Amino acid sequence: NSAGTDVMLGVASGPLVRLWAFSTHTEPVRRTLVGTFNLGVRVEHLLFVGPQLVALSGAGSRSKAGVWHTSTQHWQTQDVAHLTTYDTAGSFLLLGTATGAINYIDMQKFPLRMKDNDLLVTQLYKDPNQEPITAISVYLTPKTNLCGNWIEIAYGTRYGSVRVIVQHPETVGHGPQLFQTFTVHQSPVTKVSLSENYLISVCSEYNHVRSWRVTRFRGMISTQPGTTPKAAFKVLALEAPTAQPHNDCGPYGEQDEEQIFIQKVVPDTDTLYVRLASNGKRVCTIRSVDGSAVSCFTVAECEGALRPRRLLLCGHRSGAAQMWDLTAPIDKAAKQNQGVAASSGEGDESPVPDGGPTPDELVRLLSACDLDATPVPVVVPQSPNRPMQAP
Repeated sequence: NSAGTDVMLGVASGPLVRLWAFSTHTEPVRRTLVGTFNLGVRVEHLLFVGPQLVALSGAGSRSKAGVWHTSTQHWQTQDVAHLTTYDTAGSFLLLGTATGAINYIDMQKFPLRMKDNDLLVTQLYKDPNQEPITAISVYLTPKTNLCGNWIEIAYGTRYGSVRVIVQHPETVGHGPQLFQTFTVHQSPVTKVSLSENYLISVCSEYNHVRSWRVTRFRGMISTQPGTTPKAAFKVLALEAPTAQPHNDCGPYGEQDEEQIFIQKVVPDTDTLYVRLASNGKRVCTIRSVDGSAVSCFTVAECEGALRPRRLLLCGHRSGAAQMWDLTAPIDKAAKQNQGVAASSGEGDESPVPDGGPTPDELVRLLSACDLDATPVPVVVPQSPNRPMQAP
């Protein structure tokens, strides 16, 4: 911008948020502390929606949203009751609630209520059965404009339902319309991803995944031949039932590219399995170069010299950080996946074998663990898919 600031960094610790601005146009790089803000409750998620910084708190009656306004340089907090999950698309911030409502804020327009100057949170849709919404994914079609007239939303509920709602130009003024409902899960849906080619959902029962191929006509989701089942598999992770964002299995990837899962089977392991999100096929196996256990990981996309690179970043208990370039193996697996789909026909569940650990690999993973035969209460493990947790 005119001030020469091209990078902003937000860091949250407890209820506090610190925001810095960096200028890389000069040497050395200049750092400026914009401010320290207090949300009042523990910050669960911190993200940028365009140039606006947004902090979201836990679920329940104490859930809050905090926004730092770029133009006014003002920090504003507001109660957002029953907040359970969120997603972003363009300038829109969508909020799922425990009452079954999907609300949104247009961060570009930043509408404020005249009577109290609060953020204008608008209800976009209400689940027909008022089921609590536990996961949400927004897909903006290529024809989407700033008015948001071309928008598709997939969401999952606490009772295992996955619904797709759409708002196209012919439905403007009436709100999104229910397009399709899937009732294949028996446990709460923890993740959902609607992309250009696939609809992917994950439930809390050992990360059970279901995927469907999406048919599109001129960029919009179509009913002919409609959404067809693709695959069913599990991304098993023998972790503690408490959600761990730093060990999030995914799916990772942009909506117009092949998405992937990262499978970490046991807590103390030096091995990760990279799998296609569409059918579970293994892309590659990652093993720590120094034998140290992986303590955290994430996938990031980096703009390279020739094309974007997808990088797996791993933190290790030894204090080391390792970086892996997944671009080539993902491209290779995606091409093989397209060949299998062409030969088997769409609508059939994926014929590829499970991409998780083999029995021999599982034995090796478990041999490094301390196994306890003491009976423990059965707890369904839950994956972190942008759910809001109570502080």
